Formats: sequence, C-alpha cells, structure tokens
Amino acid sequence: MSEDKPVGDTTKRQAGKSFLFKLAESVGTQGISFIVSIVLARLLDPSDYGVLTLLTVFINLSRVFVQSGLNTALIQRLEVDETDLSSVFYLSLGISGACYAALWFTAPAIAAYYAMPELASLLRVLSLVLLPGALNAVQQAVISRRMAFRSLMTGSILANLISGAVGIAMANAGLGAWALVGQQLTNQVAICVILLITVDWRPKLLYSWSRVKTLFSFGWKLLVSSLIETLYNNLRPLVIGKRFSEDQLGFYNRGRQFPELLMNSVNGSIQSVMLPVFSGEQERRERLKTIMRRTVMVSSYLVFPLMAGLALVARPMVSLLLTDKWLPCVPFLWICCADFAFYPVHTSNLQAINALGRSDVFLRLEIIKKAYGLVILAVSVFCFQSVLVIAAGSVLSTLIGTFVNAAPNKKLLGYSYGEQVRDLLPSLGMTAVMGAAVWAVSLLPLGDLPLMLAQAATGFTVYAGLSLVFRPEAYRGMMDMVRSLTGRPARGRA
Repeated sequence: MSEDKPVGDTTKRQAGKSFLFKLAESVGTQGISFIVSIVLARLLDPSDYGVLTLLTVFINLSRVFVQSGLNTALIQRLEVDETDLSSVFYLSLGISGACYAALWFTAPAIAAYYAMPELASLLRVLSLVLLPGALNAVQQAVISRRMAFRSLMTGSILANLISGAVGIAMANAGLGAWALVGQQLTNQVAICVILLITVDWRPKLLYSWSRVKTLFSFGWKLLVSSLIETLYNNLRPLVIGKRFSEDQLGFYNRGRQFPELLMNSVNGSIQSVMLPVFSGEQERRERLKTIMRRTVMVSSYLVFPLMAGLALVARPMVSLLLTDKWLPCVPFLWICCADFAFYPVHTSNLQAINALGRSDVFLRLEIIKKAYGLVILAVSVFCFQSVLVIAAGSVLSTLIGTFVNAAPNKKLLGYSYGEQVRDLLPSLGMTAVMGAAVWAVSLLPLGDLPLMLAQAATGFTVYAGLSLVFRPEAYRGMMDMVRSLTGRPARGRA
C-alpha cells in the first residue's frame, strides 16, 4: 500500500494551513530555544559555547551521511510505500552507527588538534544524537508527505521544553559545556519518543536494495551537495577555533545564533512545506512558478523586517538579556543578520529545482558557489587576520549566491532575475523605511529595556502601517493563508 502522495492535488487552503502549522512549530521551538539560550548564556562562559560550536561541526557532518539525501528523495517522489520507508530507515540507522564509531575513535585526535582535552569525552557523548536521528529523519519525511505538521509542532515544542529544562539544570549545577551537550542529546531523544507516539508509522521488517538504489539515484547528488554545503558552512568555525581563542569562537557563535533562530522560524517552515507542495506540481510548470513566486514574496516579507529589526535592537538586547560580557558578539550579530536576510530566496529557488527532480543542477550550483566561497574565505583568513572579516566574507558569498541559485529557474520555470527582483522590492522598500524609523528611535537617551521596547513597537507599527496602506502582494498572500487556517474565504487573488 502506497504512502500518502505529496500535494499534487493539494488546495491552497491545505498548503496555507500546513505552512502556518509549520511556522507555528518553528516559532514555538525557536522561541523556547531563544529563552533557554538567554538563561544558559547568563550561566555559562563564552568559551563553553566555543567548545560546543566545534562539537556541532563534526555532528553536522555526520548527519549529512545519516540522511544521505534519501529523506528528501522520499518527499520528492510521487509515491512511496512501506518498503521504501523501512529500507531508508535501516540504511540510515546503519550509517549512523558507523558514523558514531568513527567519531568515537577519532575524538582524541580531534581534541589534540585543537588542544582541548575535554573535547574527546564531550564529542563521544554528543555523537549519540545520531542514533535517534535516523528514525526522526524518516518520521519527518512521513509528516511532510502527509502535510501533518500539527503533530510535529506539538512534538518539537514539548521536546524543546524538556531539553531546555535539562540544560538549565545542568548549567546551574556548574557543569559548563556538558549542559549544552545534555540539552542537545535530550532534545533528540525526546523528539524520537514523541514522534513514535504521535506518528502512526513504524519500521517494518522490509528491505530492498533495488528501492534504495532508485531513491539514491536522486539522493546521492543531494548527499554530495549537502556534504559540500555543510563542510563549507562549518569551515569558518573550524578556522576561528584553530586560529583564535575559544572566547572569540563563542562570540561568533552567539552573534550567529540569534538571527539564525529567527531565520529558521520562517525559512525552516518554507523548506519543510514547499518541497512537498512544489513536488506535487512538478508536472505543471506554470502552476509551480506561481506558487514559487508567492513563496519568495511571503518569505521576504517576513524575513527582511525581522533581520533588520534584530540588527537595530542588537546592542540594548544583548546588554539586557545576556549581560555586558556578551557585547563583543554584537558586530557578529549585525553581519549575520545581513547574511541570513536572503536565505529564504535561496531556499525557494533550490526547492523548486529539487521538486523538478534536477538534483544534478542542485549539485552543480553547490560546486560553483563553494568554489568562489572558498576563495573569499581564503582571502579573508590570510590577508586580514580578523574574525569580523571572516564573518563578513559570508555576506558577500550569500549575495553572489542569490543570483547563482536563481539562474536555473530562468530556464526551468521562466522565472527571470527581473521578476525575482521585482517580487522582492516591495518588502525591501518597506523594510528600509521601517529601519530608518527604528534607527531614529535608537538615538533617544533611554535605558536598555525602554529603548528596546520603543524600537520594537516603532518597527512593528511602521511596517504594519505600510502594509495596510500599500497592501503588497506578499501581504495579501499572508492574509489568504491566515484565512485558510480560520476557514474564512479569501477576499481575492493576488
């Protein structure tokens, strides 16, 4: 019996509901993570976060092999059955065991290379997250195919609450970096248990090499692409950790974490929902282009003001929430806000390419982007000797990548550069006006809390007011999705 198809016949209302449930899950989990991270940052030292950043690099690389691009292949295919799902699970579990063994034996060498003896035992324990991750990947593929994001929302929020409590308790007990390891490990185990309860899929005693080969024919290019992407994204922390202090790496990590939390709330929702939506329309190119345009507009409408607003309130926010010991992270936060602002545009273009089954194009794009990205990184490392310049190089890479990722869809979907720029301009213009207003408020002689509240209120009021006056297409698209959740009919089409 075949699993639920992706949304080839999914209505706008279903897609809108799925996006809003996924957005609610992302906002809920990221919001909890934000609060937990504030408490932990006040209890822990920047060096503890520097250690965790290095650990996460090796875990992220291993996760690429565990997923092998097969979870995306499960979502992209029009039909899969129990044999496909179980085969991917057993293969992923075997790979996760092999990756864990590799990390266990190489942990002492990694610790010696970075001159951090405590790194070995921390890495050996944190690597356990790979084992429940094998099941979680397939469960989440099932959820994506069924567009059943409400169950994922409940599970993710509950898991974050449990793991946050564990992390805070361990930090309060003076366990340092172990508190961060305990938090992450508890989170993955909790999600695994909750999904086993809420999702009615279990692996069966079924396995087929031929099915795996079929899925892997699409997925291997995504595996290589993800490996390249993950290696590249983690080169900066690896370089900073080796050439600079643990504190500097901790400040870089903290400056990146806040904008990443906000970006993931929106971009993670888009990525999870849009691949099954796009895949369902892969045989109707005009319809796919229409949905993709709406995605680009709505995502930029949400992300541009969030990133601009966060950058403008960064200094009073960090001082108030994290204490002055974390103020050196503010310049990194500014840089990362600029870097992440265009991520949803990247995601929309790349997900459309994946939905069309063109993982070969996806891989080619990754090779091109990482080639010039490595040149930018090498220049910033060897010519400037500055952590800030190393971080700023990622912004240049991202801006160039926006045009690189959009190039194939000129041919595949007829979605040109000019159209994409025109779809972004309304949100960019309103964000610029909002940013000017928030910056003006920052000049007022206020304390940290009243200043931050005044800036936030001004930004929201100005952006909401501009939306109501000009009613850009992205705003109308958001209102359509809200009405779809409440069951009210849309007032018109954009």
